[in-house]
Amino acid sequence: MPTQITEAVQTVADTLLRRQWMLATAESCTGGMVAAACTDLAGSSAWFERGFVTYSNAAKTQMLGVDADLIASHGAVSEPVARAMAQGALQHSAAQLALAITGVAGPGGGSDAKPVGTVWFAFAGPWGLHSEVQRFGGDRAAVRRAAALHALVRLNAHCATA
Repeated sequence: MPTQITEAVQTVADTLLRRQWMLATAESCTGGMVAAACTDLAGSSAWFERGFVTYSNAAKTQMLGVDADLIASHGAVSEPVARAMAQGALQHSAAQLALAITGVAGPGGGSDAKPVGTVWFAFAGPWGLHSEVQRFGGDRAAVRRAAALHALVRLNAHCATA
């Protein structure tokens, strides 16, 4: 999968460079994996604006402006929080695009409603704000890698339609 992630980053880079857009990431369960993959590519400063690693609920509130009541009502792993994270990343950066990831990577922390492997994504850009949920299998590392790859692939899809 690392090669897939590298290829997805290259596609994002090509699209963003062509459109002269900058990207900001807001990551929780992936812990900055998407930002790291982006900045592994030489020249990424031309299209990668910044990354927020907001692992704790307090960080989501302090760094991205996610309302603490929203987290309390819906939980950190939820559509409203993912959407607020993406909007917050745009508001707290000079980027035109943002992606947000929040999920349960495991091995603990899951519930019947949100089992391990549940990950919410949100994408904000010229197309508006889109969110989706995925459930990934495997251990903690596999869930995190799959979430990072999915975020990049879906970002590419959104950019292609904008």
